[in-house]
Amino acid sequence: MNASRGKTVLLRMRHGRSVRGKLKYFDVLMNLTLDDAEDVTKETPEALGTVLIRGDNILAVSLPDE
Repeated sequence: MNASRGKTVLLRMRHGRSVRGKLKYFDVLMNLTLDDAEDVTKETPEALGTVLIRGDNILAVSLPDE
């Protein structure tokens, strides 16, 4: 994950939500900070800006291809 800092990641979250953004920071509990985040659950993405997502809300993380 450290190599993915500054790159766009896609998160599948609880309650059926999906969030995409540039990975800024993460910790050992998988709390993530994303820049330029957007909720991509629906057809039209909703801009969220900079967000902090608690690790216990994340089901899956899709990292960019190297």
